[in-house]
Amino acid sequence: MRIAKDLVAASSTPLVLGILAEEESYGYAILKEISERSGGRLEWTEGLLYPLLHRLERTGYIESTWRTPEGGRRRKYYAITDEGRRELAEQRRQWAAVSEALQDIWKATRSATPIAAPVLEG
Repeated sequence: MRIAKDLVAASSTPLVLGILAEEESYGYAILKEISERSGGRLEWTEGLLYPLLHRLERTGYIESTWRTPEGGRRRKYYAITDEGRRELAEQRRQWAAVSEALQDIWKATRSATPIAAPVLEG
C-alpha cells in the first residue's frame, strides 16, 4: 500500500517525537524504527528525515550531540526536550481528534444503505 505524501508529511513530527520520547537515537536507527513500526509501509528516505530533524532542533523540540560509540563511527544522536514532550502531547490530542472524526464518518458511511438504481420499465 502506498501512503500519500500529505499523510507522511503530517505524521512525520509525531512519529519522530514519539520515537525519541522512548529513547534517544540517530538518523539511520530512526529510519529503521519507522519502517519496522509501520510494517514496512512507511519507507522514509534520508532526504525526508534529516530536514525534519533539523527543523525540530531549530524549534527546540529536540537536541543533538555527536558521539562515537566504542568501536563505532561518529554519529549525531537526537533526544527529545521538555518542549518537545509538550509538543508531542499536543500532537497526540490533535491526532486523536482527527482519528475520532474519521472513525465516526467511516462508521456512518459503512452503515448507510446503498441507493438502488431505479428500475426502468419499457
